[in-house]
Amino acid sequence: MKPPSRRPDPSPKLIRPRRAAAPLAVLALTVLATGCTASGAPTAALGARPAPGGTLTYATDREPTCLDPHVAGDMPQAYVAQQYLESLVALDAHGKARPWLATSWDIAKGGRTYTFHLRRDVRFTDGTRFDAAAVKANFEHMVDPDTQSGTAGGYLAPYEKTEVVDAYTVRVHLDRPYSPFLNMLAQAFLGMESPKALKRGKEANCATPVGTGPFIVKEWNRQSDVVLVRNPKYNSPPPYARHTGPAHVAKVVWRFIPEPATRFAAVQSGQVDVIDALPPEDQASAEGDNRLEVVSRDRPGNPTNLALNTARGPFDDLRVRKAFLYSADIANGLKSVFFGQYQRAGGPLSYVTPHYSDAYESAWPYDPKKADTLLEKAGWSHRDGDGYRTKGGKRLSADVLLKSDISPNQLALMEQIQATAKDVGFQLKLLRLDAATVNTRYLAGKYDLRDGYWNTNTPDVLHTVFGSEYAVKNGIHSNAAYVKDPALDALFRKAQATTDADKQQELYGDAQKLLSAGAYQLTLYPQTTRLAAHRASARGASLEPALSLPYLYDAWVNAR
Repeated sequence: MKPPSRRPDPSPKLIRPRRAAAPLAVLALTVLATGCTASGAPTAALGARPAPGGTLTYATDREPTCLDPHVAGDMPQAYVAQQYLESLVALDAHGKARPWLATSWDIAKGGRTYTFHLRRDVRFTDGTRFDAAAVKANFEHMVDPDTQSGTAGGYLAPYEKTEVVDAYTVRVHLDRPYSPFLNMLAQAFLGMESPKALKRGKEANCATPVGTGPFIVKEWNRQSDVVLVRNPKYNSPPPYARHTGPAHVAKVVWRFIPEPATRFAAVQSGQVDVIDALPPEDQASAEGDNRLEVVSRDRPGNPTNLALNTARGPFDDLRVRKAFLYSADIANGLKSVFFGQYQRAGGPLSYVTPHYSDAYESAWPYDPKKADTLLEKAGWSHRDGDGYRTKGGKRLSADVLLKSDISPNQLALMEQIQATAKDVGFQLKLLRLDAATVNTRYLAGKYDLRDGYWNTNTPDVLHTVFGSEYAVKNGIHSNAAYVKDPALDALFRKAQATTDADKQQELYGDAQKLLSAGAYQLTLYPQTTRLAAHRASARGASLEPALSLPYLYDAWVNAR
């Protein structure tokens, strides 16, 4: 029997209700093109038209480590790269692949060969022609170990080679059938970059990557902002764009304001036009502020979680893993530290991911009695003077790997998890370390619990996060729990080999069942894009369909 499924609703919604719209629809900040009545209710702004020119100031919480999303591959990179890189394909509101830089494609029988027919009128902003050779150079850059691509390289794990058929036809060969391929290509992580620019080397390309998009990276002022300027020759908007030709705004200043209260105050005052990462403690205030409009959209993929390292004790014991999951009162923790703005994600897929099953949302409720029973059976039957369980003279202790820039809300949630874990006898050590140290320890497997998430627009994220091939130290290591289950790997291969939606639903449903039962992650909440925009200054910003990333091509600014 197939597990129950909740298919995404592609309709856009303002101010997300719990368990509502899917992230695969374009979500225009429609109210940015509206006026406001004296009572604060939005009204249509008759005659409102995009105004060319001006500067749009956008503020976010985290600064990328590199502006080339082929390198590493974290969401801050994708957010800004969406403004200057473009993809071979785009997704529509229902998750279907549509032409973008590729005008069409053919998939050979067996699903191992994709032939793309390319646009002939596109150039990178350094003047280099976009063609088949450029596509080949990009794929080879993504899979090159020297690129250190944890996301794009991981998505291209089945990649074998690229064949240039002619100037505008390229054939990509995979080593196995891979049905998620087109969805992966629609993401900014796999955006096309100038092959001439790629030859400059990693450092130069991280600072000023070159794409075909509506904006050009002018400069990156570290710890301050990235300045983007309009591409005057832009001619290749995606199918979800609402106009053609160059972008409306002449310049975008992409600021980094990590402190939540400062960032929110900046958009309230109009010092910035749009912010993302709207602090949950300020969401209610923002929704009630006549000057602002709020748009939220949950993102698909593997939700925010603590991954349990099964490659070493204490979490190599299933009973201990289950006990830890039962020890965590996530629902009440989210209510208190996220002010009711986040809902618990109970299973390995965020609810807006295709082929999500809701059968596992309540699989691991807060139940300290069950946790106590499991730990007793696992031999952790004694407690020391501090109340922590011991076995053979060793304390039941686990290191939690956290980055030093973790948000105050996230840290507060970790502290609540730490407190309820202590109640049943776990000692959790919250290690707040700089990003380089976290990455070094993570790649070496020197941790017990590691916080993370993985946003992608296909249920094959389960393969990326739990496939045995990704449980590799000092390599592409996206399997933080070190899950190595042949039954799971077989399900992933079968799901990748079919394009039948019902069959995929069954296979990914079976995978979710095994993953939930294995207690490999303490899942917390879906990742969310939360924007707040100042009504008087900016209009027309939107969220693109693939990952619900901010998209500023259609945005414009009003005269101050």
